[in-house]
Amino acid sequence: MTAPIELYFWPTPNGWKVSIALHEFDLPYILNLVNIGAGDQFKPEFLAISPNNRMPAIIDPDGPDGAPIPIFESGAILQYLARKHGRFCGETERERIAVDQWLMWQMGGVGPMAGQAHHFLKYAPAMDPPNDLPYAKDRYRSEVARLYRVLDTQLSDNRYVAGDFYSIADMSLWGWVSLWEGQQQTLDDKPHLARWLAEVGDRPAVQAGRALRADLRSDLRKHRASHDVLFRQKG
Repeated sequence: MTAPIELYFWPTPNGWKVSIALHEFDLPYILNLVNIGAGDQFKPEFLAISPNNRMPAIIDPDGPDGAPIPIFESGAILQYLARKHGRFCGETERERIAVDQWLMWQMGGVGPMAGQAHHFLKYAPAMDPPNDLPYAKDRYRSEVARLYRVLDTQLSDNRYVAGDFYSIADMSLWGWVSLWEGQQQTLDDKPHLARWLAEVGDRPAVQAGRALRADLRSDLRKHRASHDVLFRQKG
């Protein structure tokens, strides 16, 4: 029997990437909650696994050569699981390249830009004192719109993000894109993106990964005690 993976997680779009993947790969796991609003990500025992104080992270007890391995960065975790289990990463070199480039596109574009859009559109105006910055709001809202137009165009010719096969690239993107309303976006002019969101969202593993401790999600605008932990970190 496969030894369970240790999952370090909080229910956010980045956390969902790995919870969805573990369900897609049908891998057993032990859930370890990392309450980012309370500062759990700065605890020494977590920093030993994820030195950048970000979740998700995993420990695979059956790593290379049978030895345990900790892995941080959601994209690296997805690539590791795909390589290890030979699934959701494409079957040919061309397909693998397509998966990798769209995965990198999510990590370098959609995730950071959508995250900034959430921050400046929702959270910064609710801080004490409020930081309602029109330029920042317009900048990130517009950039997310541009990225979603790119994705809609890609999906106009492909069932899934990297081609006609479901992959870790889809897993990496779905959680962020599913929150399009909070990013003040529209799908009215993006029919292919809307179709993909619905199709991927219907997958049982996606639903299970998205539902993992969904009860812990809260509106951070109402929890100002967490703002210093999340938004005023000092280097």
